[in-house]
Amino acid sequence: MRALPVLVDATSIPPNRGGVARYISGLLQGLVERDVSVAVVVKAEDLDWLRALAPGHRYRTAPRWTSSRPLRLVWEQVGLPALLRGAGAEVLHSPHYTFPVTRASRTVVTLHDATFFSDPAAHSRLKRTFFRTWTRLARRAARATVAPSAATVAELDRFAGRPRRRTVVAHLGVDARVFHVPTADEVAAFRAAHQLDAGADWIAFLGTVEPRKQVPALIAAHRALRDRAADTAADSPSATGTGTVPTLLVAGGLGWDDAAAAALTAAGDAPGAPLRYLGYLPVDELRAFLGGARVVAYPSTGEGFGLPVLEAMASGADVLTTDRLAIPEVGGDAVTYVEPETTAIRDGLAALLGDTAAVRAERTGRARRRAATFTWAACADRHLEVYA
Repeated sequence: MRALPVLVDATSIPPNRGGVARYISGLLQGLVERDVSVAVVVKAEDLDWLRALAPGHRYRTAPRWTSSRPLRLVWEQVGLPALLRGAGAEVLHSPHYTFPVTRASRTVVTLHDATFFSDPAAHSRLKRTFFRTWTRLARRAARATVAPSAATVAELDRFAGRPRRRTVVAHLGVDARVFHVPTADEVAAFRAAHQLDAGADWIAFLGTVEPRKQVPALIAAHRALRDRAADTAADSPSATGTGTVPTLLVAGGLGWDDAAAAALTAAGDAPGAPLRYLGYLPVDELRAFLGGARVVAYPSTGEGFGLPVLEAMASGADVLTTDRLAIPEVGGDAVTYVEPETTAIRDGLAALLGDTAAVRAERTGRARRRAATFTWAACADRHLEVYA
């Protein structure tokens, strides 16, 4: 394995190991596939997990107090530069916006999206100010910057000022060992684990519940669809009733969307209810959750990439999403696009639920083939170009 003089700072991995953790672990796996080894600094609680996923790299452990986010940011400015020297690294990769300013000229920084500029209402004032500041600083001071989509680069160019160098696009990948069409037994096990009736369908949403994900609109669309089915059944007793509208299952962390959090908290996870909040799901359940769903709905108003869409496609899901920002780079012609508002989501769900099995199979087949083109090895190739 070829050892590069590169240090990857993996201390930004969140406790739930979602989001940026998928990117860091995927990139490191991609580098292994390319027979490349780098130095990696990681928090103690993430060391065994990350080393098992991406063996072969040169791992170092950050101080235990970096588990505190504010203290980690302090360490990043003070301790990380010293570690860079000690590791003999010529390049530092900071994979989540922030970086040690005294080593900016040796640092590659990943900027995941530009919604802090383009959709400010979707973020708190503190978060918006923090990430705008670091994005501008990275573009002006860092050795190089990386983004996961051309749409994100275009938005950064539009809002964040002239970069020191062109921001490089490195599409994210999907781990085919985890995200593939689930077996019938895996789907049956998921139903049993979550007390769904044998053969029951569901509509799935996966992601952090934050304003841009439009979860309240999805909940309202699902309710409207059930109401319409109930009215149809009342007008025509011979028609199929609300049972034709699958349960809406929401999985992921509760972010800062108060309306969605209130609705999901109130709904809870009651078997048989039309809306259920499952919270975080183990990674090993995700392909059954996504691939076993009748529809995966992801009506986001903007994504830097849209990894849940890609993972759903790879799992064989029929995906309903939007054509905002980077999502069409991922979905292409293999997903269904609607506007991120209640009526459009309702009608989109109704159309997909009404399609024949043959139509669904043709669409999900395209989705699987397209998803297979997004690999972590290809993502690693772009990073290697930037490191060089």
